[in-house]
This record gives sequence, C-alpha cells and structure tokens, in this order.
Amino acid sequence: MTGPLGVAIVGCGTISHQYLANLVSFPGVRVVACADLDLERAREVAARYGVPVAATSSEVISHPDVELVVNLTIPSAHARVALAAVRVGRHVYNEKPFTADRESGAVLVEAAASAGVLLGSAPDTFLGAGLQTAARVVAEGGIGTPLSALTLFQGPGPESWHPSPEFLFQPGAGPLFDMGPYYLTALTTLFGPARRVAAVGRRARDERVVGSGPRAGTRFPVEVPTHVTTLVEFAGGQAATMVFTFDSPLHRTGFIEITGTEATMRVPDPNTFGGEVLLRRAGDDDWTPVPTEGTEAGRGLGVLDMAEAVRRKRPHRATGELGLHVLDTMIAIAESAERAEFVEVGSDCPVPEPLPRGWDPAAIRFG
Repeated sequence: MTGPLGVAIVGCGTISHQYLANLVSFPGVRVVACADLDLERAREVAARYGVPVAATSSEVISHPDVELVVNLTIPSAHARVALAAVRVGRHVYNEKPFTADRESGAVLVEAAASAGVLLGSAPDTFLGAGLQTAARVVAEGGIGTPLSALTLFQGPGPESWHPSPEFLFQPGAGPLFDMGPYYLTALTTLFGPARRVAAVGRRARDERVVGSGPRAGTRFPVEVPTHVTTLVEFAGGQAATMVFTFDSPLHRTGFIEITGTEATMRVPDPNTFGGEVLLRRAGDDDWTPVPTEGTEAGRGLGVLDMAEAVRRKRPHRATGELGLHVLDTMIAIAESAERAEFVEVGSDCPVPEPLPRGWDPAAIRFG
C-alpha cells in the first residue's frame, strides 16, 4: 500500500490526547478510528481530533483502513489487545510497560514475528532531539569509552496531587515500573542490553493519603516498594546506579549522567523529547553545552518511525524486543530486591540506530 499509514487508537484516556495531537498533524499517518471501553468517550475524542470512526476495539482493529493499532489501554490489557490486532495482521505500538509480565510479552513478540507484522513499544522519548543528540555523542566517541551511569528519580510520591493515586502503589507500578521504562530505555539505547542486576527495595510507610480532589483525605494501602536502588550491569561492561523513589522530600527527576574515559555527559530528562546535553571533560571548570539536533514533536514519533519502516521496508527503532527487554530488566530488579541477590536478565534486544540528521515528522510522506 502507499499513502499515509492508517492508524487506530485503542484506549482514549488522558495519554491519548498527547498522541492524537501529534498523529493527526503528521502527513505520514492518518488516524482513521478510535476505540474505548466507554464508547461515548471514544466518540468525544474522535470528534475532537477529526477522526472519522469511533467504535469498539474489535471493530476498529478489523477496520479495513487500519494498518497499525496504537494500544493505549491499561497495562493489564496490553497483551490481550495487541495479540488480537496481531492475529488479524495489524502492526501494533504498545504504551509502556510493554505487557504485564515476561510470559505474555514473549508470546506477543513471537506472534508478531510469525504474522510478519511490526511490534513497537513506548517510550519513544529516545527519538527526541535530546536523547538522539546524546546517542550521537556516544557513537562518535565524544566521551571516549562509556563506563558508567548515574540516574535519579526522586520525589515524595504522586498522592499529593493525583486524585486517584492508588494504582501507582499497587503491583506493576511503584516508582520502578512507573518511571523505570524512561530511564532504562535511555540507557539501553546508549549502552545496549542489560545482563544482570542487584537491587534493594524499601517501603517508607504502609499507608498513604489522597491529597487532592473529591477523595482528599482517603487512606489507602501501599503494596509495593516505594524506594528502589539498583545496580545494572550491561552487556558492554558498563554499570549504572539507579534510584527510583516516592519517599524523598527532595524533588530531583530527569537526572542522568554518563561517564566515559574522556568526559562525563549530562543527558536530558528521558521523560521529555528535548532538553540540553552537557559535556564536561577532564580539567574543565564547567559544563559545555552540545547543540541539539532533531525533533521535539513529542509522543507518536515511535508510531511515525514504524509507519516509515512499513512503507519503506526498513527496521524501526522503538521495537517490541526493546520494550520486552526493558520490562524483563524491571522484573529482574524487583526479583533481586525481594531475594537479596543478583538476578540475570535473560532477554536481548537490538540497539536502535540513531535517526538520520534532518529527520522531520512534517516532511515524511509516502506515495
């Protein structure tokens, strides 16, 4: 087929607006349908963004104009919805985390390979200007040989501002699974896959209190570690110390430093598409900015890259294998914290090539 790739959105919650605002503006894709368990919400979202069809997930997945499904459902539904789409020959891009567990993720990857369709996974922030610039600095030897990394995500937790924060303190969430995909994806695209991890997990208190909205004052249980410190060893020999915590009164997020034999690089917040890259070489008194190159268009870049891969028959970058490997690494970290021992990471993934210089979402057209 030629022309814009036909896309369907399944799951019309809050995050769908960030995707749709971009996808309807990219000439390389055409959003043809929206679906949600709440059909009225799907209709409202479709009307807002000029999408012609609003229907159930099964209806939009089988719609003849849909070639790729953007799966924005809740994490526990990621595997089921994606597998249904793969089985009728649709390419799929999953929001993070890739799936809820290793087993369903592996089944999904195998099913996509058997069906001959592409599988993608968020986050696609590494395709933004900030992390793409960092990847080029590393690839071009700008810090020498990469040796180690330090990442920090610290804060007091989301219950003070989120009106319904309970799900963020339940299994499959916590600071590790909520924010870990951004930091681990960034490091995996810079270093390659992880090989083993060691971690400590703690929980500062057994209950938290909703701090805003109509349910303010409601107490709820904490079911997962709210502080995780981990050491991750990568296949290339690099080691990363990573902190994820909802227990810190100090807000410090988006912190990544990469140390090489020749320089240290400060990398932008991996939950954004832009930001400043800074270098500090031995003997320097201060950091030196590196001019960033690339797009800051936002969520949906991974979908557009997949569309280009489909139309031009080339590999895409935010792959299902990458998403599954990051999930596998997070599960290994959780297991290590529980068992107090090193845990091997058994999966692998290709390291995505940097985007070509000048890659512009507004200029990508097919046919």
